[in-house]
Amino acid sequence: MAARTLAIYGKGGIGKSFTTTNLSATFSLMGKRVLQLGCDPKHDSTTSLFGGISLPTVTEVFTEKNARGEELRVGDIVFRRDIPDFPRPIYGIELGGPQVGRGCGGRGIISGFDLLEKLGLFKWDIDVILMDFLGDVVCGGFATPLARSLSQDVILVTSNDRQSIFTANNICRANNYFRSVGGRSRLLGLIINRDDGSGVAERYAEAAGINVLMKVPYDLEARDMDDSFDFAVRLPEIGRRFETLARDFLENRIAASEGTGLEFGEFVRLFGEVNEDRPRPATEAELSGTGSSFEEKPRSAGTGDEARMDACASQLEERLQAVWRMHEREGRSLMEIAEALHCAESEAKADLARARKELRRLFFNA
Repeated sequence: MAARTLAIYGKGGIGKSFTTTNLSATFSLMGKRVLQLGCDPKHDSTTSLFGGISLPTVTEVFTEKNARGEELRVGDIVFRRDIPDFPRPIYGIELGGPQVGRGCGGRGIISGFDLLEKLGLFKWDIDVILMDFLGDVVCGGFATPLARSLSQDVILVTSNDRQSIFTANNICRANNYFRSVGGRSRLLGLIINRDDGSGVAERYAEAAGINVLMKVPYDLEARDMDDSFDFAVRLPEIGRRFETLARDFLENRIAASEGTGLEFGEFVRLFGEVNEDRPRPATEAELSGTGSSFEEKPRSAGTGDEARMDACASQLEERLQAVWRMHEREGRSLMEIAEALHCAESEAKADLARARKELRRLFFNA
């Protein structure tokens, strides 16, 4: 029987490899023969899977073999990890890509799939092939499984921030385009990783007509396990979520999403009011400094209420003040704030709630 193929897409850093690796582990624990295929030039999809080892990539091995006039063999690029308490080994491949600034990553993906198909990738005795794909690059090479229907199914990984949801929306629209010209890849839905309970990604999914397959809460212990090259599915709460998704996938209980994604205007309006003014064109004279068309407008000090709010914010303890300013004045997401302060998103969310509560007290008692 041919392998089930599943492509997992998402914005860089959103948790694609975390999701793919833990799905690989879950399928293996269920007794399935699994191959995880890293399709990102960073070639780090299988690092946790192989205990911190960076696998030789298809791109680099083929280049070396070709230079010596040698034939590329399966054992040169396909590796197995035998995990003591797992009933099956897990197999891994990294497609890789060119060194920074030395070539096209998308072209490397296309060439890599060509080589793997010649080696019989889709004829091997494998139950599930998981493809871990970078989703925020527009190069057509990264859409290879969609364009060539190499992946039967597609899952999007996102969080509750606008940029990761924007990436998911782009992949949804790309898959819809390829289906309109004969593609057969089915969009199953999206996974909300590092879920903070805000419901932003769920609102997008409802508007776009996309299934929410799983919500993975932010969990410090899960992050630490991933960072130390272990599987988060060893944690009972995380493991149950992944097992449910894996069983639903294997037993074909997930109906494909019919959503086609949102147009840009529809998308941005999910996040707030949009400025309807047309952008004001710049002039050559103002940019070159040769004319008087540059009109520097005085900076507004803000409304009275804004000034009062800033004054109140200055009375907050230093950490709460920093969290509030990053969120309200700089427009950063909770994930970005957490990264800046080196803390969990749940901590940043709690600090923001405390800051807002204290600000209300200060503002209305002023």
